[in-house]
Amino acid sequence: METRKAKTTVIVSLGVLAGLLWFSLLAIAVDSEPSGARQDVKPDVEGLRAGKNFLPTKVYSVEDDQAILKLFEDLRVADVSDGMDKAGLHNIGLMSPQIRPAWKDTEHFTHRFVGIALTVRYVPTNRPPAARMEAAEFNHWVGQWYKTISSAPFVELIREGTALVFDDAPNADVGSIGSNNIMGWRVRGCVGVVTNATARDTDEIAAEKIPLYFRQPGRGIKPGRNEIESVNRPIVCGGVLVEPGDVIVADGDGAIVVPRARAKEVGEYARATLEKDKAGRRKLYEKLGLKPDNSVK
Repeated sequence: METRKAKTTVIVSLGVLAGLLWFSLLAIAVDSEPSGARQDVKPDVEGLRAGKNFLPTKVYSVEDDQAILKLFEDLRVADVSDGMDKAGLHNIGLMSPQIRPAWKDTEHFTHRFVGIALTVRYVPTNRPPAARMEAAEFNHWVGQWYKTISSAPFVELIREGTALVFDDAPNADVGSIGSNNIMGWRVRGCVGVVTNATARDTDEIAAEKIPLYFRQPGRGIKPGRNEIESVNRPIVCGGVLVEPGDVIVADGDGAIVVPRARAKEVGEYARATLEKDKAGRRKLYEKLGLKPDNSVK
């Protein structure tokens, strides 16, 4: 009996020692953390109160943009979606199918585009609408709104290969994009426009052959309906995150956003996918007696 008690005492003692050792090691591990990590970091309350962006905007050179655009040239949304899958980005970047082309060209496919995202955010206004007034007074009110409240400061940032991507006021029935300003953007190098909201003058935009992807037509002007909130900041369009510098690919299947950091990997796989698809379809064109078009050349 004494021997059994002694054994029990030893086992309990060893258990207590093991527990003490474990807590000692834990204390050492905690104590080994950098002193800064253990300090309570007080937030910059006043800075937060003034507004703070937590996603930084990365800036890319023209040369970097052009190299990426070359890699993605003529790629389709389907090819890029395959590339995203290969990169482990399943169902990421695919905009809602409600974002669709305003017009299609099934002969030369000029409604398609590949571009580098320049982002713009407009928000619904909470200012009162204009009262009834004489034409001159109304025109002055409109001009002041365009100048000071709902301007277009992003225009100066447009360069060759730019894709303008808007997060706008979808329920405002506002034509932030129209047949006049979209041509001005095209002159500066914009290759296509995507918005999660509306555009107006859609018949003329189709005639002008400028790629536009939108949710639905809008009829109103910006004054009294929306305000500029930010330029070249992360936005949401078609339900997905769009950061400045991301790659935008759009065609009859809709639009897809490729995170810039993964663009090379996605583009290389998508390129191989497209070339294989073209080769297979060229043979089928021959068997069916179809005249080769731009999609298989």
